[in-house]
Amino acid sequence: MQAKILIVDDDPDIMNGLKKRLHWLGHEVLTATDGTLALDQTLKEAPDLMLLDLEMPRLSGLDVLKELAERQSLADGQLQERGMSQTKSPAVIVMTAFGTINRAVEAMRLGAIDFLTKPFEVDQLTVIIDKALKTLALSRRVEIMMTDADQRYSTIVGKGSKMNAVLETTRQAAASNVTVLVLGETGTGKEVIARAIHRWSDRASKPFMIVNCAALPEHLLENELFGHEKGAFTGAVRRDMGKIEAADGGTVFLDEIGDMPLGLQTRLLRVLQEQEFQRVGGHHNVRVNVRFVAATNKDLRKKIQDGSFREDLFFRLNVVPICMPPLRERREDISELADYFVNSSSRMSNKRRAILGKEARATLTTYDWPGNVRELENVIARALVLCDGDLITEDHLGLPLADVVSPVTAGQFDSPGLRYHEAMKTYSCKVITDALRKTGWNQTKAADILGLQRTYLTKLLRRRGLSGRPPMPPTDCV
Repeated sequence: MQAKILIVDDDPDIMNGLKKRLHWLGHEVLTATDGTLALDQTLKEAPDLMLLDLEMPRLSGLDVLKELAERQSLADGQLQERGMSQTKSPAVIVMTAFGTINRAVEAMRLGAIDFLTKPFEVDQLTVIIDKALKTLALSRRVEIMMTDADQRYSTIVGKGSKMNAVLETTRQAAASNVTVLVLGETGTGKEVIARAIHRWSDRASKPFMIVNCAALPEHLLENELFGHEKGAFTGAVRRDMGKIEAADGGTVFLDEIGDMPLGLQTRLLRVLQEQEFQRVGGHHNVRVNVRFVAATNKDLRKKIQDGSFREDLFFRLNVVPICMPPLRERREDISELADYFVNSSSRMSNKRRAILGKEARATLTTYDWPGNVRELENVIARALVLCDGDLITEDHLGLPLADVVSPVTAGQFDSPGLRYHEAMKTYSCKVITDALRKTGWNQTKAADILGLQRTYLTKLLRRRGLSGRPPMPPTDCV
């Protein structure tokens, strides 16, 4: 990793030696001969790494570390009030003379990541810098991943009455520490709501840990939740913390809680009640301060009846239930969601921004979306790939064509045996056929009556297996 490195030292010999070595390693080098100049350089140049001498005039290395720590703690907005630009503090390696290790320890307490004792070997310098830059690169990757996740789940789209009710309950739940159970079909956005609860709570600066209770077998899920002690099982060569312990102070999201094995349900119940647990193979209680949000697409009351889910755990989880409506029940949000996914997918793929055509938009709002919001997102992503221009048409969506349904009479439509989708297809055939009959089978006039574009009516006729022409009169038998 090539980096911008700031050398802070008042000894010209050490300064020149470090510059030559860092240039040879391929890094960009900045210099400052005292602490005050060093602080100015961090604001102007935003170096990745600082080599900081502890003994300097005007402002010591420890004072520089204290100021950097103060600036970083104010990076949530107060920097603007002080007229400073919001920059990430550089990683700091301190340089100290032999016999003053106690000052290096104090520097580490203030935020330095490593130290060098003068005089130091060139190879020692190289190793410590490489180690620091690898740590810095890893930290940046994690930060990018967290930012991407926040951006993906930070926007909740929907202004309909059902989503407004969900958001109101979500905000109220976020202000407390109670357990929340998010219910809904697959793809309705349960994780989005769980993240919103965390983001809007006073735990937002702490970890948000996700555990998928359906993705792992019981023994691995137990380890994922509670961690293990060294020697707990074959291959346990060290103690590892689970996600509940790692989330201390934050939130644990238990996705697919309805699929958690009964044995683990008992252990989870104790954590919810006591906020403590034992690691796998451990004998000492570990206390935590964790808020739980659970989600499932299963009917937990049915699972209680068939004995696969504990009733007492259900009541512990179901303190504040939030029911996510399926997309077919919030059709007023489909158009806005589609536009949001068009914009976000265009940014991610670096494609020119496209727009949805009228017919495509109409198709989106009339489709039943069995896969809910997740399916809509995937349909839009596919449409952008297939769209060569800047207009997304109905053909680009690739939605499954409706089954061919023959025209029926009103009496047939009233049959109680028809299921929902079959009934809707049947009824649409009747409406179209009635409009054609009223207009003397003039498709242009029929489209006007139905409030449709002429081309869209033609596609509907093709989908429904309707000819669009008057039926042939019966022929007399000879």
